[in-house]
Amino acid sequence: MAQVLEFKLPDLGEGLTGAEIVRWLVEVGEVVAVDQPVVEVETAKAMVDVPCPYGGVVTARFGEEGAEVPVGAPLITVAVDGPADDDGRPAGEQRSAADGSRADGPRAEDSRAQAPRSEGSGNVLVGYGTSEAPARRRRVRPGQSAPSAPATPAASTANGRAATAAGGRASASLRARTAGAVDEPVPVISPLVRRLARQNGLDLREMAGSGPEGLILRADVEYALRAAGTQTGRDRTPTTEPHPRVPPAQAPAQAPSQAHAPATGAPAAPEATRIPLKGIRGVMADKLSRSRTEIPDATCWVDADATELMRARDAMRRFAEERPQNPVTGGPKISVLALLARICTAALARFPELNSSVDMAAREVVRHPAVHLGFAAQTERGLVVPVVRDAHTRNAESLTAEFARLTEAARTGTLTPAELTGGTFTLNNYGVFGVDGSTPIINHPEAAMLGVGRIVPKPWVHEGELAVRQVVQLSLTFDHRVCDGGTAGGFLRYVADCVEQPAVLLRTL
Repeated sequence: MAQVLEFKLPDLGEGLTGAEIVRWLVEVGEVVAVDQPVVEVETAKAMVDVPCPYGGVVTARFGEEGAEVPVGAPLITVAVDGPADDDGRPAGEQRSAADGSRADGPRAEDSRAQAPRSEGSGNVLVGYGTSEAPARRRRVRPGQSAPSAPATPAASTANGRAATAAGGRASASLRARTAGAVDEPVPVISPLVRRLARQNGLDLREMAGSGPEGLILRADVEYALRAAGTQTGRDRTPTTEPHPRVPPAQAPAQAPSQAHAPATGAPAAPEATRIPLKGIRGVMADKLSRSRTEIPDATCWVDADATELMRARDAMRRFAEERPQNPVTGGPKISVLALLARICTAALARFPELNSSVDMAAREVVRHPAVHLGFAAQTERGLVVPVVRDAHTRNAESLTAEFARLTEAARTGTLTPAELTGGTFTLNNYGVFGVDGSTPIINHPEAAMLGVGRIVPKPWVHEGELAVRQVVQLSLTFDHRVCDGGTAGGFLRYVADCVEQPAVLLRTL
């Protein structure tokens, strides 16, 4: 006899509390192997294929594509091979002739004691290992027989509707509960089901769900509402004249809402569009709000002549093109972002106060020994901040390659949670959007962010004469708790000096 195991959404790590179902990879009735991906979900940080630790036949799926699923909520149920007794039921499960409930006897205890413990698959997701799955027993409500096979959601819903149709509104979706069971948790997972019931005045504590183990589904609430509407209509059926006429003298005055209603045929005013804050955008909203609430930030900025920096970048490019076969000098083109990142790591070595965070619980400023440099990347899914680990140990070529790899992963949605967390300082190149300046919001819990505007030709006094130079605006937003304005100004001035004269970096290389 097959044993039905329920696979729940695992903890995906990094404090994530749920995920959105993007695409189901299996169908009901399909045979799956151990560690086979069954669903593709989108967390607040990345796209993840979730593998199932059980092998068998998929008997049910929970949630449609696009639905939000909290951690710990069931994803699928899988029927796997298990021990069975002579009449086809799992060993130790006997149905009582009186009420159809399940009775566990000594044979059941022996069977559970002797059942071999399955080994974990060893496949590890972030924050989750597919260790041994605990044996589950299907809970049977009084008055129902123990199922000999797993019930699909459609069959369960049909059973719930058949039971609902037996009575009026009171018995539409209610079950008998004792006085001591009022404080039991309501078997509802989906927030949509809770909202639907709340908007229509239904008490979920009194409803009997048709899902696994009494889970209340949306179909249960909708059917209860239809049954309640039918019963209400019967209660209001008139026994005398169906449409009593009201004398003209007694006609009620027109309601204000009707008096000011637009004439028939007039175009209705467009309704506002509500866009849910979820996924990456939801996490960014929470993080930016927290940054503005907790961090007393300040911003300083300066214009810099980036002509020499651009010339140095062009010289590096020409040098690599002239020696493409040289393993030392040949390589990818050095990006301006990589040069700015190298300047940032040198500046943070001189001003380590800005490579820190604040622990208000301990009332301490935590200075980080390594520079994990985040950089803002705009994607179709929203703004993400990938992190370059140990940026202070990388040269311009290594930084260019890592920026390219992380940017491509961000565009395809394959960044891992580890690549999106743990930053200590952020570089924001908003100049790619064609703007000169900004006052960026600090990426909590970091203490500073350097913003870089577009590099454009502008009039500039160079060596005492007016000339057209490549000018860029630099801005630094910093947490005033970690340093004073003098430190922030010194950091920004050093960055500007390196942009104007890249040879300044040679002193510290």
